[in-house]
Amino acid sequence: MSADITQTTSGAPPRASNVPLATAGLLIGMLLSVLDQTVVAIALPAIAADLGGMDAIGWIITSYVLASTATGALYGRVSDRFGRRAVFTAAVAVFVAGSALCGLAQTTPQLIAARTLQGVGAGALFVLPTIALSELYPQRLRSRVQGLTGGVFALASVGGPLAGGAITDAVGWRWIFYINLPLGLLGMALVAFALRLPRTAAGGKIDVTGAVLIAGATVSLLLVAEWGGRAHAWTSGVILLTAGTFAVLLALFVWWERRAANPLIPLRLFADPALRVALPATALLGALLGGSIVYLPTYLQAAYGMGATQAGLALNPYVITFMAVSALAGARVGANGRFKPYLLAGSVIVVVGFALLGRVDSGTAYALLAVELGVLGAGFGLLMQNLVVVAQNAASPADLAATTSAAVSVRGLGLSLGVAIFGNLLTRELQGRAPGPEATAAAIPDVLFWGMPAAVVLVALMALLPRTVDRARRAEPGR
Repeated sequence: MSADITQTTSGAPPRASNVPLATAGLLIGMLLSVLDQTVVAIALPAIAADLGGMDAIGWIITSYVLASTATGALYGRVSDRFGRRAVFTAAVAVFVAGSALCGLAQTTPQLIAARTLQGVGAGALFVLPTIALSELYPQRLRSRVQGLTGGVFALASVGGPLAGGAITDAVGWRWIFYINLPLGLLGMALVAFALRLPRTAAGGKIDVTGAVLIAGATVSLLLVAEWGGRAHAWTSGVILLTAGTFAVLLALFVWWERRAANPLIPLRLFADPALRVALPATALLGALLGGSIVYLPTYLQAAYGMGATQAGLALNPYVITFMAVSALAGARVGANGRFKPYLLAGSVIVVVGFALLGRVDSGTAYALLAVELGVLGAGFGLLMQNLVVVAQNAASPADLAATTSAAVSVRGLGLSLGVAIFGNLLTRELQGRAPGPEATAAAIPDVLFWGMPAAVVLVALMALLPRTVDRARRAEPGR
């Protein structure tokens, strides 16, 4: 199957994309970007034992998340200027170089620096495939294709600790980074050979000032969530200064975007009623995803005495349901274009899922827990990529990359904030309890219960979503 979307150059005949190969290469990039957010956590004890620096070990994860989240919004506009294929392959090259340096690191600071470089490349590896896939396929198939990417996200998010544990046990922690090299090179080769998309009409200078301001604001916000209540008191000078920095940088970003000739995130996007709802809802969904994905494996290990590999396998009801519902819902929505009923149903199911998980205790049989995990997975499967498609369908062709970058970036920001906020809640719940797996197993359901009121807000946002998205504004090139 080949698309009739082509990229033309002066004096050269147009060449069609090879859609299956291009899709495979783009999905490999997505897989790598999400895997490296989760695969490292299980290997941290082995890394600390080898390199030392236990006091800074958390920055091995944090540096990657900060770099990838802060750069995500920039890549859409850069790819408008230089093309999806060129920017994707360059980003994968940076990611692969960072991975190689991670594997070669001899000290913890070296590993943190390499993880930062890796994160800079990873910032493109979910954003650009999401944009490119929406251009490779006709609009009627967009929900189905994006549903599959939701399955990739679920598989990589929950399978990361499982893969990390297996690789670390078998050949050592350095191979969780080395394995990225052949996969990354394969993804680069497939996209370089198979992806041919027309340049968009968007051009002009890249909004570097806007990119710097939003990156600084993002990093400041994430540091407040990461440090507040744990490394520093919420009322400490460090937290207040960092929060103030975030507020100033965000205000400067909004001021600048109103004046920029080619803004990173055009503020006109927020004039669309669908985008005014979809973007904050996507951020909230990311937070709920982050909190559940990170702490459910910990609960399984603490409550049922499972090892890391067993806990990864025990999350299969969550992962399989997420993947299956995401694919099926994408196909149904693609057929009839009716997003709102699916999104409303998904948000209500997420409320039920968190309410059920908040009630589990030491006597809960795993079979019952598996059903509850499946409920939560079904809700997320209905929501995750369909929200991105709603945002894409509400955007004009010239704003597709900026809109997709914004949607994927705010979800990544929400995911990072969710991990930090749920972590703060867990720290609070553990205060005054004797340390040990029993205390952790008792505390995590109380933390997950807080996902229920947040999910109620998500239901309210979905109720505000317009019944239909104006597709008449969108024209599909070459179709």
